[in-house]
Amino acid sequence: MLQGIDVSAYQSSTYGTSGLSFVFIKATEGRTYVNSKLNAQAKHGRDAGLVVGFYHFLWPGNITAQAEYFVSQAPEKAGDVLAVDWETTGEGTHASNAEKDAFIRKVKALRPHNRVVLYTNRDFWLNIDTTSYAGDGLWIADYVAAGQPRIKAKWLFHQYTDDPVDKDVANFSGKAALSEWAQGA
Repeated sequence: MLQGIDVSAYQSSTYGTSGLSFVFIKATEGRTYVNSKLNAQAKHGRDAGLVVGFYHFLWPGNITAQAEYFVSQAPEKAGDVLAVDWETTGEGTHASNAEKDAFIRKVKALRPHNRVVLYTNRDFWLNIDTTSYAGDGLWIADYVAAGQPRIKAKWLFHQYTDDPVDKDVANFSGKAALSEWAQGA
């Protein structure tokens, strides 16, 4: 299992990279928020030789506008991975299955040379999701032993803790295999 983390504006622009193969960076949320540390965090990951991904926190409504906003803000580089973060918003709502699916498809259409994955937690995957559509792969959050999420679906990334930062593993044989997959969109 490859080690990685995901970061947002709450983390430093010079987060630790030792032992990591990848990083996911929060880029945007809704249609107005952009991570103020986005470019610095991306540069730091690239400088450390990590596979870099960016994610968008999805709100219900205005799906096309959110997808366009996300791709306008997330750096565009071959081999980057794009993700949609589908969970409950601060207002207690969430995008519907149709909205989640439409967002992934729109991002794939706007960035056909990048992989697009779904990030969601175990509860959403088992109890809210009805389509099982995850674009190019599933990134599941389930705070159990690394690499052992409690789902039957095939997954590529597993967020297994948020202490002291969001830590993830990737289900690839090595960093070269992850890079090859990311480049292969």
